[in-house]
Amino acid sequence: MPDGPGRHGDATADATAPATDTATDTATAGLRTVIVGASVAGARVAAELRAAGYRGSIDLVDPDPDAPYDRPPLSKQLLSGDWSEDRATLGNPDDWQVRRHVAAAASLDTGARLLRLDSGEELPYDRLVLACGAAPRALPQMPLGGVHLLRTLADCRALRADLDRYGSGRLVVVGGGFVGAEVASTARARGMKVTVVEGMSAPLAALLGHDVAAELALLHRDNGTRLLCGTPVAALLGERSVTGVELADGRTLPADAVVVGIGVAPSTGWLAGSGLPLSEDGGVRCDEFCAVDADRTVYAVGDVARSLDPQVGAHLRTEHWTNAVEQADTVARAIAGDEPQPHRHQFFVWSDQYGGKITLLGRPEADDEVTVVRSEGPRRRFAVAYHRGPRLAAALTVNWPKALMAARRALAAPDSGADVVANWKNL
Repeated sequence: MPDGPGRHGDATADATAPATDTATDTATAGLRTVIVGASVAGARVAAELRAAGYRGSIDLVDPDPDAPYDRPPLSKQLLSGDWSEDRATLGNPDDWQVRRHVAAAASLDTGARLLRLDSGEELPYDRLVLACGAAPRALPQMPLGGVHLLRTLADCRALRADLDRYGSGRLVVVGGGFVGAEVASTARARGMKVTVVEGMSAPLAALLGHDVAAELALLHRDNGTRLLCGTPVAALLGERSVTGVELADGRTLPADAVVVGIGVAPSTGWLAGSGLPLSEDGGVRCDEFCAVDADRTVYAVGDVARSLDPQVGAHLRTEHWTNAVEQADTVARAIAGDEPQPHRHQFFVWSDQYGGKITLLGRPEADDEVTVVRSEGPRRRFAVAYHRGPRLAAALTVNWPKALMAARRALAAPDSGADVVANWKNL
């Protein structure tokens, strides 16, 4: 959920627009496409298929009765109460002429091209799109009142109810990644006493490097959030409802509520025995067109897709909103009969925290040369360049829109990568 809408406009397309490609109408009229997952990737595929003139049937499968809706606002605008729930909608499946199934995928028979649901229903398909997303990782002793995961609209409602109930009470956030930081920010704005517990030396250290992550972590201190790093959680305390969090070093943190944000795992357990190629982390391996099989009857998009990036020469799995949208567009074009276009991972993440914005473009690596440029202002503002030789490989900006624009230009033009730091210093 670190990413959110805005870069590409609405995640849905105008599915009611008249099709202009008669060939597409004819070629797709008899096809049946089944999409497993109704979050941003699955909803986008359905909407874009109709916008492209696809005239076959579409089945959309998801056990969440509230879907489709956008997830990024769950830790921000919806959790704070600033948005009504309808503002997070991704559209109405009726507008896409979609048959909606509020059920979970149970098993897959690729030979018979048959998807079985936990409701007992069986769905034959000509094209299958796996957009089933990921499930949040839990801690032992999770079935306690006041302990929350945050992945669905129902999760958001339950957490918001506890924030309302405890007012200026004590919230412990386990996990200092983007989602945990956004929850901490939202809870602090509501007046809660917030402690973030991070097992690593600094939140996001594995992604950004320790020094940069430590700099970013100062945003918590600036805004009154207590940050404890390097000490994992040993246990959750309480009988029916949580009363505290015990750390591995023996300390106990009193808590009225706890949010666990320690990452996610692809929701692909139901694919066991299907014969589809799964990676060690549970992702579905697919080619640069997001196709899983040689006949291109099965596709994977979003959090479950470990797709080939020809530029990098490796299969990558990227849990970003932007990546899910772009993969969905790739698959919709392919199913609708357009000339396939390979998907290239455009690593772009943004996170709203403490009234500001953090952006990351590109994927840092451990051997990158790192330069930090700070800017004067009423709040913490800086930019980080990750250079691989003379080339700018990635850039992080914090509360600095002009630095973000300069980084975009430098990443788009490899020859200008060496100049970005000088440009930042002159802003």
